[in-house]
Amino acid sequence: MPKQILAALALGGALLLTAPLQAQKAPALPGSKSPAAVTGGTYQADAGHTLVRWTVDHFGFSPYTGLFGGVTGTLELDPKRPAAAKVDVTIPVSGVTTASAALTAHLLRAPKEAGGKPDFFGADPAPARFVSTKVVVTGKERGRITGNLTLNGVTRPVTLDATFYGAGKAPAAMGGKENVGFTARGTILRSQFGIGYAIPLVSDAVQLEIAAAFVK
Repeated sequence: MPKQILAALALGGALLLTAPLQAQKAPALPGSKSPAAVTGGTYQADAGHTLVRWTVDHFGFSPYTGLFGGVTGTLELDPKRPAAAKVDVTIPVSGVTTASAALTAHLLRAPKEAGGKPDFFGADPAPARFVSTKVVVTGKERGRITGNLTLNGVTRPVTLDATFYGAGKAPAAMGGKENVGFTARGTILRSQFGIGYAIPLVSDAVQLEIAAAFVK
């Protein structure tokens, strides 16, 4: 059999084998990037999918990152009046985690002396809380959220730059509820919240990157 015929038969077989794969389409994501997918109402923070990532400068050698999870709270949202949105969330500081077990333990270590001040959060720290006081729309999918952050017993104003991430209804097998998500960024000075240990070797400025998920 001529080589040309063999090559044609091989090519035809390959096309037949790959045709079913080509016909399959990737499933559509339930979440939409369009703000039109957002529905109004009161949402609850999705504790399993909301994360607060913090990053500090470590000795000028490298950035170092840790996480807070288990966030609870509410988001009141009206897509026709985005500037009227209100958020009130609580972050369990005692659940802080890092890549180093020793550092995580240090963050939550009690003072060495009775009645002394801990280096960082100390044992059994109170949860942090952020309550918005103002929302300014800065773009079609962006906004600036100002609110009061209570951390380590101190309350100070903090501003976050937020971006709409996606919205839609979860699959029925996963509850079928309305979801909406945002990302946000901001910076705080930890010394303003009474946490001044090792400054400036470990930076005073703490960069915050937040992935916020809410369910209605």
